[in-house]
Amino acid sequence: MGQETPPIDDFIRTPLTKTIDIDNIITIHYFEFVKDYVFTGERHNFWEFLYVDRGEVQVTVDHTTHMLQQGTIIFHKPNEYHSFHALNGKAPNLIVMTFDCHSQAMCHLEDQVMQLKDEERNLLAKIIEEAKHVFAFPFDYPLHRRMDGLLGSEQLIQSYLEIFLLQLIRSKNEVPPAKSLSSAVREKNHEDIVSKVIAYMEDHIGHHLTLEELSHTFLISKTQLKDVFKHQTESTVMEYFLKLKLHKAKLMIREGNSNMTEIASQLGFSSVHYFSKAFKKKMNMTPTEYARSVKSRLVN
Repeated sequence: MGQETPPIDDFIRTPLTKTIDIDNIITIHYFEFVKDYVFTGERHNFWEFLYVDRGEVQVTVDHTTHMLQQGTIIFHKPNEYHSFHALNGKAPNLIVMTFDCHSQAMCHLEDQVMQLKDEERNLLAKIIEEAKHVFAFPFDYPLHRRMDGLLGSEQLIQSYLEIFLLQLIRSKNEVPPAKSLSSAVREKNHEDIVSKVIAYMEDHIGHHLTLEELSHTFLISKTQLKDVFKHQTESTVMEYFLKLKLHKAKLMIREGNSNMTEIASQLGFSSVHYFSKAFKKKMNMTPTEYARSVKSRLVN
């Protein structure tokens, strides 16, 4: 005879312990600042993190100064005074998020400055993506829920944020799992190829590059280049090159040293009309509208 099944009401439940529990979010921001931006500082009774997506900033916490480069995050605990300013004439892109969390485990992130890994950057991107699905973008304070928000986005924001924080806490003492030599070498080779292609595109941002030219330059077949690039970046080669051009355009607009015609020419667009059309398709606003929005944030 098999083990007797207990009555339906007698099954023992095991409650799950939560190490990190996010109670509320206060703000979510993806800031694109001008090159000389200065934030004079604030203090508040909730958690905040600042992630440098592009550029460099100097962050001052009470009387301590930190230099944050691209890919770096800093955490500010409740009631900690903090300020920052852009460095080296570069217009920074920053993700700033504030939230309530009373979990004891957050003490591991107090005063931490960390370099994010790919997995952690992907989680951060998912938080921003879900936030755009449910809150009006550009994000404002207080956050405004969209009438057509996607089902479950708010819970996903909470879940991704909790996983993100847990990953960072774990990574402080985590030993990375061993990879087989062959797969590790192959993955490293693919990463190197993509990194070199991206660097080449950045160095030739004003040129009309083609897949054939890149294939010839890096001695790799077009098919393999397309597959490797798609695997590493989740984007086609030419889509990525256009994205680089448009991000460079945004930086040039924010730095304010060139007009739209000059920017279009320097980035290899055939005309300012085509530049404006490509910009609007990807950014949902024209270059001129973007310039006005940047100036508005600076004034405010």
